[in-house]
Amino acid sequence: RARLGLPRAEDGKVPMAVGVDLRGESYGLLIDQIGEVLRLPEAGMEENPVNLDPRMAKLAGGVHRLDGQLMVVLDVDRVLELAPEMMAA
Repeated sequence: RARLGLPRAEDGKVPMAVGVDLRGESYGLLIDQIGEVLRLPEAGMEENPVNLDPRMAKLAGGVHRLDGQLMVVLDVDRVLELAPEMMAA
């Protein structure tokens, strides 16, 4: 939520942690929930649509179209990149 510029969740649910390995380093990301885990072909990924929410677009590596819905694929490099305002804290 913080990286996407979204407000804190007010539903009282405890966030989940998901582990990510990137270039030999391990990271934990706090997320609201996990849906279905999919392995999708790289060839099916499209560029971000122009009307994608700018908060998502800055962290998205592209999108997949699944059953009439748009799935945004987060770019882990961008998600883990420290924003200047976060480094000052």
